[in-house]
Amino acid sequence: MQAKQDKTETPISGFLVTVSYPAVIILGYLLYMALTASGLHLMLATYTAVISGALFITLHEMCLPFRNEWRPQSGEVRADALFLVTVQVVLPYLLSFALVLTIARAFEQGGLTISNLWPHELPIIMQTILMLVLADFLRYWLHRAFHRFVFMWRLHAVHHSPHRLYWLNVGRFHPLEKAVQYALDTLPFAVLAVSQEVLAIYFIFYALNGFFQHSNCRVRLGLLNYIIAGPELHRWHHSAKAEESNHNFGNNLIIWDLLFGTRFLPKDREVGHLGLLNRDFPMGFLEQMGAPFRSDPNA
Repeated sequence: MQAKQDKTETPISGFLVTVSYPAVIILGYLLYMALTASGLHLMLATYTAVISGALFITLHEMCLPFRNEWRPQSGEVRADALFLVTVQVVLPYLLSFALVLTIARAFEQGGLTISNLWPHELPIIMQTILMLVLADFLRYWLHRAFHRFVFMWRLHAVHHSPHRLYWLNVGRFHPLEKAVQYALDTLPFAVLAVSQEVLAIYFIFYALNGFFQHSNCRVRLGLLNYIIAGPELHRWHHSAKAEESNHNFGNNLIIWDLLFGTRFLPKDREVGHLGLLNRDFPMGFLEQMGAPFRSDPNA
C-alpha cells in the first residue's frame, strides 16, 4: 500500500493548495469577460485566458509540486509541446473546416437543420452548463470504450504512456483518438448551432480544468471532487494498476462516474506508479504515431 507523502504546509501554502484551482478558473473567466468587453476578438480573448491560466498552473507546479519526481525532463517537454500543438490545436482546427462546417452545411442545404433543438433562449451560462453535462456524458462512455476494446485501448495507451503527470502532457493523444473525441464533444454542438460565446466559455473550462487535471500541482479540492474531474481523481486514472486506472473516466465532470459507480478516490493512500505495464513503450512523438499498430501496451 502506497503511504501518503509527508507534505508539511505553512498557513500560506495550505491556503494556496485549497484556493488555487477555483481561483485560476474564476480569473480565467474574468479575464475573458474583460477582454471581450474591451472589444478584443472572441478567439483572442479565449486563448489569452487559457494561456494566462497555463502560466499560473506552471508557477504552481514549480512552487508547490505534488511530487518532485514528476518534474519533467527537457525531452519530455519538447515531445509534449509537439503533441499539444499538433493534436490539440492544429488537428481540431483542420477538423473544423474539413468536418464540422461541411456537415453543418450539408444539414442546412438538405433542410435538416436541427438548431431549434438547442435552447438558444437560455442565458449563456446555462447553455454552457448544459453543453458541459451532455458532452461529458458522451465522452464518459467513449472513454470507457477506449479502455474496454483492444484496438481502442491501443490508441488510448498513448495518453496513458507517461510515467509522471504535469500539465503539458494533457495533450498526449493519438490523432485518431482525438478525431473520435472531437466527433462527440464538438461536432454535435456545431450541428446544433451552439453560439460561439457558449463554445468559448466551454473551451476555457475544458482547457484550464484539463491543465489542472494533469498537473503536478498540490491541490485540495474538497467537495469539488464530487463535481469536477480534477487532479486528485485523475491521477488514479493514470495508475499503472488496471484495477485503479479503470475508474474516473469523466472528462470535465465526475458526476457520471458517481452515477455509474466508477468514481475512485482512496483516502488512506496516494497513487503509486503511473503509466503502462509495458515500461518500454515508445515515448517520442513520431514513434507514438505508429505505436498502436506495433507495440503492445500490456506486454
